[in-house]
Amino acid sequence: MKVLKNIIILVSFFFLSTTSNAQNMAQTFYKHDKHLSSDKMEGRFPGTKQNNKAAAYIQKHFKKYGLKELGSSYYQPFKVFIKEGINKMKSDSVSTQNVVGYVEGSDPKLKNEYIVIGAHYDHWGWGGPGSGSKKKEAFAIHNGADDNASGVSALLCILEEVSKMKVKPKRSIIFISFSGEEEGLVGSKYFVNHLPVAKEAVKVMLNMDMVGRLNDKKELYMGGAGTFPNGVELMKKLQENSGLNPVIHAGDVGGSDHVSFYKESISAVGFHTGGHPQYHTPEDDFDLINFEGGALVSKYIFNALTAIANYDQDLVFIKQN
Repeated sequence: MKVLKNIIILVSFFFLSTTSNAQNMAQTFYKHDKHLSSDKMEGRFPGTKQNNKAAAYIQKHFKKYGLKELGSSYYQPFKVFIKEGINKMKSDSVSTQNVVGYVEGSDPKLKNEYIVIGAHYDHWGWGGPGSGSKKKEAFAIHNGADDNASGVSALLCILEEVSKMKVKPKRSIIFISFSGEEEGLVGSKYFVNHLPVAKEAVKVMLNMDMVGRLNDKKELYMGGAGTFPNGVELMKKLQENSGLNPVIHAGDVGGSDHVSFYKESISAVGFHTGGHPQYHTPEDDFDLINFEGGALVSKYIFNALTAIANYDQDLVFIKQN
């Protein structure tokens, strides 16, 4: 009877700890998304002070959670060409930056291989004619709470969880937040073409773009799960006790920053929670974000990331049709 009582106490403690952890992650997701999608960030358009402030916010948390610099800075600067007049721009060439850092792997050999996890932080600023806004007549702040403050929120939630691990994953992990995604995946293309490590050492890229609107069916969509060995099987296995119903595609790689990696024969998986009418409009706001859902998605992708970084088999690229 005493043994049964102890088991019940242990199970109850585990349940409470898990619930508490989920609540904490939801609060963290809430905090990051609220900040990045606030009106004061003015839609984080490349070349603006607000875009730079978003980068500084991400950099601050990269440093806080112990990421090492890849080079002399967390910033990887580059130029984006913007049609003059869009978002009040006076020049067709503006400066912006990716924010990059890494966690060194714990295995003496495998730490020389890298898993990349990322999310873009830029959005459409004030929108207007010539931009990617779906409401071209509306010159108003496009806060991009889902697109893609949500992806960055998940990235920072995952980083915080990795920072708590006493034993880090075997492979090294590069965390990156891209700019210039809306202008044609500019930041991720630049990163892939100016890798701070050997290209053959980069094994898998995981990307989060619009993960803040989990629906009632708890569907997390992903493309590219078949681009590395047993990827589909892994993603199905991770569904257990996740609270999610992943919709898993071996191919269907998609159209966000992970595509830049896939085109260079690097395994790549893109995650999202689906489209909605507020996509690329001024209505993509903070009050529509599902923070509890964002926490579930973050935890699932954290589990995927650490499982891949600890893979016992070789991570090779598998091309999909």
